[in-house]
Amino acid sequence: MSKSSGKKMDKAALDAQIQQFCTITSASVRDAKRFLEKYKRVEIAVDAYYNEPAQAQQASIPQPSTSKLNALFDKYKDPDSDEIAIDGTIKLCEDLKVDPEDVVLLSVAYQLKSPKMGEWSRKGWVDGWKELSCDTITAMSSTLVRLRDKLGSDSEYFAQVYNYTFDFSRPPGQRSLALDMAQGFWGLLIPHGLQGGALSHLARGAGSDDEDEEDDAMMGVDEEGWKEEYTQWWFEYLTEKGGKGVSKDTWQMFLEFVRTIDAKFEKFDEEGAWPSTIDDFVAYARERLASGR
Repeated sequence: MSKSSGKKMDKAALDAQIQQFCTITSASVRDAKRFLEKYKRVEIAVDAYYNEPAQAQQASIPQPSTSKLNALFDKYKDPDSDEIAIDGTIKLCEDLKVDPEDVVLLSVAYQLKSPKMGEWSRKGWVDGWKELSCDTITAMSSTLVRLRDKLGSDSEYFAQVYNYTFDFSRPPGQRSLALDMAQGFWGLLIPHGLQGGALSHLARGAGSDDEDEEDDAMMGVDEEGWKEEYTQWWFEYLTEKGGKGVSKDTWQMFLEFVRTIDAKFEKFDEEGAWPSTIDDFVAYARERLASGR
């Protein structure tokens, strides 16, 4: 093989890496070359790019095009209004190659400030995708991969998306979320957070206070927490109870409960300010554990 042939092959490989890097990050070709020359491998270069100080990174990222984002919005919006509705959302999901029931769409709803489930405003669409540095379907599709991972692994981000889910999915004028809808969202969010680590167990010693917080954490290093099967127990309990809706207080406190309760439900603080629904569920769960059901 000639030297010139080898150089052509090297250039072709580099061009492919640059294209892959730009697709994932929406960065400029210049920045792609800079990181690839330094880190050689695409995955390492991408990690380094996202770990670069935000100010420097922002300066190097080309700003998304407002006109491109408006054109995309017009492609999906309802012909009779200036919003993307259910039909447009389904078409968008087809183009992004994502299931309409994928948990990552809850993250997208949070980022784009979706006014309600399956709908998107022009302002939220343009501002949200700009913040995510996207103005093409290809870039959006790559961003979904990052958002899905962040939702599963970042506890703070998970909580933000989790709490927003209640607000954007609640029917206008109603204070609670229908039970079947709440269970559907829990069924998406809780397993994803458990598997990715966003809902990793926070051990707490029984009767602990702030002065003993560090000791309690040490005591519970190997403590088991919420199990996936307990989510189904929660659903069965709510169904047996016969309630029709889930209040915002119960929705928000359930997240803390999942993160802090031990696997045997032994360290539950009976005097804590938990909603009565969670108090009663603990008794229900303890009974199931005792009976082996």
